[in-house]
Amino acid sequence: MVTLKILHTTTYRFNDSVSLLPHRLMLRPREGRELRLISSQITVTPEAVLTWAYDVFGNAVTMATFQLTASHLVISSVAELQLDAVAWPVFDIAVSAMSYPFRYSEDEWIDLGALAVPQFADTAGALRNWAQMFVRGTRTDTLSLLRDLSVGVSETIRYQSRDDEGTQTPVETLDRGWGSCRDFALLFTEAARVLGFGARIVSGYLYNPEQQSVGSSGAGSTHAWAEVFVPGAGWITFDPTNRSLGGFNLIPVAVARDIRQTIPVAGSFVGNTGAFAGMSVEVRVTS
Repeated sequence: MVTLKILHTTTYRFNDSVSLLPHRLMLRPREGRELRLISSQITVTPEAVLTWAYDVFGNAVTMATFQLTASHLVISSVAELQLDAVAWPVFDIAVSAMSYPFRYSEDEWIDLGALAVPQFADTAGALRNWAQMFVRGTRTDTLSLLRDLSVGVSETIRYQSRDDEGTQTPVETLDRGWGSCRDFALLFTEAARVLGFGARIVSGYLYNPEQQSVGSSGAGSTHAWAEVFVPGAGWITFDPTNRSLGGFNLIPVAVARDIRQTIPVAGSFVGNTGAFAGMSVEVRVTS
């Protein structure tokens, strides 16, 4: 077990005073069996009214509503937590799902819903053909298939950090041959769905004290990965960027069908043309 402190600060700068419209914040880590949240605090400058709610996926969402105009906006989140996840987990997969292909129960199909349906067009079948390469026969070990698929992402795609907004589609990532952690996560998730699995995107933080993991320039950073639902075991964590299985160094904040639903800070403003001067993000994950 390790106790961690996460500092996440987003700063927006404006050339003139602007009117800040409501901002949607997803910064509170998700509690679970392997993660116990000790404290979580969000502060906003200029002062804002903060309201809390849970979205359809059970993620904690904070809405910040502003009354005053401002020439800057600083959103700071400080969280302390205990992470108790093993590096090499053992999964108790149901006998019916040990070999692929298998069939989810009717209830599981209904509850997984859109999480088991591909979200992006693949008219030429490029993604389907790529995903099928990891199916080794008429009966394939399920966990081995998913592990091979995760490793195959990083073997096929070259990691490249991107500061620009948005995510490449899975077919774009395959065509370009490079991508960031969010592109890796989306490619893996969509490939798993093409193969008939229920899968979801996860965003949060990577704890990287030895600075050996890909996707972090220091001891920690924001990160994206994926989870696949397998009967018996439940949601299994895969980080295709680092070829890892399980969440021993991952701190989830949000899970969703689409990665656009996991943006940490989203909002807008009203001001003169050219009012926006820039933004910066600082993330520190320390023990």
